[in-house]
Amino acid sequence: MSEKRPPDFEERQENKLPPEDTVFTEEQQKEILQKYDPESNTRDVVGVLKSIIFFGLLAFSIFQLYTAIFGQFTAYIQRSIHLGFALSLIFLLFPARRKGARRNSVPFYDIILAVLSVGVGLYWPLFYEEIVLRVGRLAGIDLAVGILAIVLTLEATRRAVGLPITIISSAFLFYAFFGRSFPGFLAHRGQDLESVVQLMFFTTDGILGTPIGVSATFIFTFLLFGAFLVKTGVGQYFNDLAVTLAGKLIGGPAKVAIFSSALQGTISGSSVANVVTSGSYTIPMMKKLGYKKEFAGGVEAAASTGGQLMPPIMGAAAFLMVEFIGGGIQYWDIAKAAAIPALLYFSGVWIMTHFEAKRIGLRGIPDEELPDKKEVLKKIYLLSPIVAIILFLLIGIPTMQSALYGILLTIIVSAIDKATRIGFRDTIDALVDGARTALAVAAATAAAGIIVGVVVKTGLGLSLANGLVSASGGSILLTLFFTMLAAIVLGMGSPTTANYVITSTIAAPAIVTLLMIGEPEGAAVPLVVALSAHLFVFYFGIIADITPPVALAAFAAAGVSGGEPIKTGINSAKLAAAAFIIPYMFVLSPELLMIDATLPQIAWVVFTALAGMMAIGAGLIGYWYRKMYWIERILAVATGLALIYPESITDTIGLGAFIILLAIQFITRNKEEPKTETVS
Repeated sequence: MSEKRPPDFEERQENKLPPEDTVFTEEQQKEILQKYDPESNTRDVVGVLKSIIFFGLLAFSIFQLYTAIFGQFTAYIQRSIHLGFALSLIFLLFPARRKGARRNSVPFYDIILAVLSVGVGLYWPLFYEEIVLRVGRLAGIDLAVGILAIVLTLEATRRAVGLPITIISSAFLFYAFFGRSFPGFLAHRGQDLESVVQLMFFTTDGILGTPIGVSATFIFTFLLFGAFLVKTGVGQYFNDLAVTLAGKLIGGPAKVAIFSSALQGTISGSSVANVVTSGSYTIPMMKKLGYKKEFAGGVEAAASTGGQLMPPIMGAAAFLMVEFIGGGIQYWDIAKAAAIPALLYFSGVWIMTHFEAKRIGLRGIPDEELPDKKEVLKKIYLLSPIVAIILFLLIGIPTMQSALYGILLTIIVSAIDKATRIGFRDTIDALVDGARTALAVAAATAAAGIIVGVVVKTGLGLSLANGLVSASGGSILLTLFFTMLAAIVLGMGSPTTANYVITSTIAAPAIVTLLMIGEPEGAAVPLVVALSAHLFVFYFGIIADITPPVALAAFAAAGVSGGEPIKTGINSAKLAAAAFIIPYMFVLSPELLMIDATLPQIAWVVFTALAGMMAIGAGLIGYWYRKMYWIERILAVATGLALIYPESITDTIGLGAFIILLAIQFITRNKEEPKTETVS
C-alpha cells in the first residue's frame, strides 16, 4: 500500500522543505535566512582564514568591551576603529555575489579590500594630531583615504545589508555633487569632491557621524547582551513559555507566534531573523492546526516585525532616537513612550488572529502536545536579565552600564542550571556571535551617516519638510499621509537602525514643521512633538518589512510556510492594520506616549483604541460572534476608525455604534450564518 501524501508533498521535497508539522532544522533556517536576509549571507570559510576571521571577531568584541568598561577614545578614533573592524570582517565574511560565490574560501580581491579597510580604520588613530593640525585642509593622502572610505563603506553595505540603502546613500552623494541641476526647492549650490570627502570622513557629520557613534557604543553592547542571552537558550525558552501560556487558547499556535515574537523582539534586531527563528517553530504548528499557509506566514511576519517596535531594545533604534532627538531626552523616555503603542500593535494582531480562528473553527493545541507547565515556569528566571535591564534603566543607570550589568547577570543566572550554564567556550562564542551580528549594523549606520551628512550640508531635510507641508496644503492628515508613504518607501529593504536614520532624517522634519506652525521662529521643539514625529516615521519604516511589494519579513515567512509570497505579504499587512493606525493616534492624541498626560486620559485613550481595533479586526476578518454580512463589516471598520480618532464627538458616536454592533452580534450569534466568503 502506498503512503498517503499531502497535496504539496512533491513541491516541498523539491524545495527541500520538511513536512508541514515538522520544525525546521538549523540548516534549513540558515538557507532561508541567506535567501531573504543579506545579514545572514556569509561564507563558511575553512583553514587559516577561518581562524583569522574568528580572532578578528573576538578582537572586535574585546575592543568594544574594553572601551565600554574603561572609557571610550575620542569620537574620531573610537568610530574609525569600529568602522575598520566592521569593513575588514565584512569583506572576509560576505561574498560579492549572493549566488554562485564560493563559500569556503575568500578570493584575493576581498583580502585586498579587507587590508585596505584595516588601513582606513587605523588612519585616524595613527595620524590624529597631523589631521587635526591641518584644520580642515586635506592633504593628498587624506583625500585618497577619504574616497577609499566612502567606496569601501558603500560596497560593504551592499554585501552585508543589501541594495536599497546602498542605492539611497549613493543617490544622496550624487545629490551633493549635482545640486545645481535639481529643480525648485531641491536645488542647492553643489559641492566639490574635496568638500564631500571632508564632510564624509573628516567630520562627525558623515560616515563617522552620530549613527555609527551609537553603533560603536550602545548598540554593540546590547547586541553582546543578546548574544549571551541566546547562549542560555532563552530563545527556545520564549517559545516554550509562549506555548505554555497561549497554546490552549482558540487558535493557540497563532497566539504563541505573537507572544513569542514579542519576547524575541526584546533581544532581536532583525524582523527577518525573528521570522525564521521563531517562525520555524510556530508556522508548522499553525498549519498543522488548520491555518492556511499564507495566513500562518502572515501571522508570524506581522508578529516578528512588531518585535522591532517593542521596548526596551526596539531593534536598537531606541538608542539612535536619544541622539537624534536630543534636548536632554533620556533612553527611558523613549522606551516609556513606545510601550503603549507596542502593546496596542500586538493586541491588534492578537484580536485578528482570534477572530480568524473562530471563523474557521480552530481550537488550541491538545494537552498532550503542550510542554510541562511546571517545568517551563521553573525556568522563568532566564528572563530576569531582561527585567533587570529595564529596572536599571528605570532607576537611571547609564545605558551602556546597564547592558554590561545585564551581560554579567546573564552569566550568573545561567549557572543555576547545568543545561543553561555558560562556560569559557560559550563566553568566547557569545563574543564572536555578538560581533558578527554587529557587522551589518555598523555598515548600515556608516552608510546612513552619508545620508545624514548630505542632508545637514545641503539643508535638504528642511526643504523636503516645507515641500511636504506645502503639498498637503497645511492639512495635518494629508501631511501625515504623505510622510507615511515616504517612510514606507524609504524603509523598504533596510535594517531597523538604518531604516530609522533614513526616515527620521528625511521624513520626520515634515511632521515637526507642521506641528510647530504658529510657534516663534527658533523656538525649542517640545518633547511630545519630537517623539511623535520620530516614532511616526519609525513605525512606518518598520512596517515596510511586511508591506508588498518589498516585504522581506513576509517573504521569509512564505519561505518557511511554503505559501505564495505576495499573498503572505497581503495577509501580514492586513493583520498589522493596527500599525497603520496607531502612529496617527499618537500624533493626534499624544496621551498614548504618556507625556504630560493624566492616568484617566491615558486609560480612556487606550480603552477607545482597543475597542476600535476590535471593531476593525472583526470587520477585516468578517467574524465576531458569527460571520458578518458585508454591510456589517463596513460599519465595523467605520466604527473602529471613529473610536480611534481622538475627538470627543467621534468617540461618543463610535462607542454607541460599537455597543449596538456588539449587541446585534451577541443576540444573533446562533443565527444561521450568511453564505458569504471571507478572505483569510
